[in-house]
Amino acid sequence: MGSAPAGSDFRQKAGMAEAPRSCDCFVSLPPGSRDDHVIFGKNSDRPRNEVQEVAHYPAASHPPGSMLECTYIQIPQVEQTRAVVLSKPAWMWGAEMGANDQGVCVGNEAVWTRETVSSGEALLGMDLVRLGLERGDSAWGALTAITSLLELHGQGGQCREDPEPFSYHNTFLLVDRNEAWVLETAGRLWGAQKVTEGVKNISNQLTIGAEVSAEHPELRSVAQAQGWWDGEGEFNFSQVFSPENPPARMELAKQRYKGGTELLQQHDGSVTAEVMISILRDKPSGICMDSGGFCTTGSMVSVLPRDSSLPCVHFFTATPDPSRSIFKPFVFSDFSNPVLGVVSPQFGPDDPVRKQPRFQSQVDRRHDLYKAHQLALRTMETNPVGTDGRPRTRV
Repeated sequence: MGSAPAGSDFRQKAGMAEAPRSCDCFVSLPPGSRDDHVIFGKNSDRPRNEVQEVAHYPAASHPPGSMLECTYIQIPQVEQTRAVVLSKPAWMWGAEMGANDQGVCVGNEAVWTRETVSSGEALLGMDLVRLGLERGDSAWGALTAITSLLELHGQGGQCREDPEPFSYHNTFLLVDRNEAWVLETAGRLWGAQKVTEGVKNISNQLTIGAEVSAEHPELRSVAQAQGWWDGEGEFNFSQVFSPENPPARMELAKQRYKGGTELLQQHDGSVTAEVMISILRDKPSGICMDSGGFCTTGSMVSVLPRDSSLPCVHFFTATPDPSRSIFKPFVFSDFSNPVLGVVSPQFGPDDPVRKQPRFQSQVDRRHDLYKAHQLALRTMETNPVGTDGRPRTRV
């Protein structure tokens, strides 16, 4: 699954030694969309061999006082959780992206800020994605659920299935039928920007400037106490909280963020699910990524009609590389059942993520579709022309 030559050309023009390693989230709200729909999209770029499953969890009631086991820590459970469909790394409780039965979609991105990343185990950003979907009936409801949990429990912990330390803070794109919110965090602090029309994308960097629509009550006082803001000039969230010496992956992601913005702007006023899929499949920009140890391991596109009488439709690949994957639809209904072919095997207490010390061994988390996709890719590489004489392109 090597990168297309166009991707190499893009990197050379941008003066980059390698493709930027990051996820990308996109949203189009009318009039950015061709129809009266909100369109959400995300590519999840993760370690190359990590398996991403698509799992459906029905709405559920929980006894008062019950506890919830997230990836690393337990937190109090709420009495009612919403039905969700999630695209998630198979080893963790949380999700990279997903939707609930109220037409809410959430995706997250890694980010580093002036606030130190905690070395202790807390809630992963991916846990917060799932918690926001299970507890929020709107984009704002999911945002308030995430920020409340962030303040109570913090964020932190190993973010990949490997003993080598790798942790980060998170930004989120939260979308419903009416609006979108960009939520950017720095430790337990946060700022948010409301988006009501047009197109917007996020990547592995802070993007909120002076247009802060909501914020942590101590956001500005902490920034002033740390000497990051003088308390008098304009408060620009990204300028105040972006690190002075950002990790290389954040610098590389700037080009990718710019490429995503340009693609959205090219289609502003005509965005459809097909357009969003084409953006996620775009290799020259690096959005469809295949670089070193990372690649796009799962992708999602959702169509959220403004007309609440129409169902939301969510498309998932459940396989790596959207340019070589089919986006398969999911619609919430009273008869939604798990599709076991895209659900990974479970290992219970023997799972390396549950043992201490964690991640000392590997298990085979491939689900049936992932295995079939791998086989099809090998067939395409050894026999790129089908029996009809046409090139094989999608699997």
